[in-house]
Amino acid sequence: MGTVAIFGAGVMGETLLSGLLRGGRSADDLVITERRAERAAELTEKYGVRALENVEAAKVADTLVLVVKPQDIRGLLAEIRDHVAEDNLVVCIAAGITTGTVETALADGRAVVRVMPNTPALVDQGMAAVSAGRHVSPAQLEEAKALLAATGKVAEVPEYLQDAVTAISGSGPAYIFYVVEAMIEAGVVLGMPRTMATELVVQTLYGAATMMRETGQHPTVLREQVTSPGGTTAAALRELDDHKVRAAFITASPKVSVTSPVRTTHTLPTRSFADLAVLWLKSGALLDLVSLPSQA
Repeated sequence: MGTVAIFGAGVMGETLLSGLLRGGRSADDLVITERRAERAAELTEKYGVRALENVEAAKVADTLVLVVKPQDIRGLLAEIRDHVAEDNLVVCIAAGITTGTVETALADGRAVVRVMPNTPALVDQGMAAVSAGRHVSPAQLEEAKALLAATGKVAEVPEYLQDAVTAISGSGPAYIFYVVEAMIEAGVVLGMPRTMATELVVQTLYGAATMMRETGQHPTVLREQVTSPGGTTAAALRELDDHKVRAAFITASPKVSVTSPVRTTHTLPTRSFADLAVLWLKSGALLDLVSLPSQA
C-alpha cells in the first residue's frame, strides 16, 4: 500500500489514522494534512505521523484519502491535480461526491474509489461501502478495502446505490440513537432512574444486534421468538404499527435519486429524519406502551 496520505484530519480522518496504526501500519508510512496548525501539531504528537501541506502530501503518497467536507473537495482536487501520479489510488470519503466528479478534476486515467463510512468506525465497528471508478484495477480496489477494514466491515456496492447506502448505513446510527433515546424516555416515564434505563436499553440493543449477527437468523424470526401471542410484546408492536413507525422509517431517509446502470431513475419518497423525529414524538407510540398489561 506504500505511503498513505489522509487529507483532512477531522473526526473521520483521525478515526482512519488511529485504525491503521492499531492495525499494524507504521507511522512512517502515514501522512496527514490539516489546515489548523494546532490540530496538526496535536495529531503528530499523539500518533507520531508527519503533517504536510496538501501538495507535499500528494507528492509522497501512493494512496490519497480525501476526508474533507464535500464543499471543499473541488478546491482540494484543483490544488493537488498535477501531483497525483498515474499509479496512485485516490479514495474519496466526501459524502455525495461521485467517482466521475473526482476523475474529471484529476488528470485522465486516475484510479478513484468512492466510500461512504459511518460513525461506528470510531470504535472499529464501522460499515463502509466502496464503489470503484472507471480506472480502478482489482488490486487497487482490494487496497481500498484493506484500508477501510482497519475501522470495521467493508462492502462493495455499485455506485448508483451509494445514495441509498448514505440513507441506510451512513445516517443509520442517528436513527438507532434516536430509538435508544425514545426507549430511555419510556423507561423514565415508567419510574426508572435514567441511568438504569440507559443501561438496560443499550445492553438490549447490543444483545439484539449480536443475536442477529451470530445466529444469522432473519430479524422477523427473532422478533417472533420473543413475541408471545396475546402478550405485552405483541401489544407493544401493535401500538408501534398503529402509529406507523415502520412506515415512518421506510420514508424517513432524505430524498434519494438513484441512477441505475440502465439509466433508470428511481426517486424514493421524501421525508427528512427530522420529520421522523417529530412524528414519533408527537405520536407518543413508545409512551403509550406504559399502560399495557404486564404479560410478555
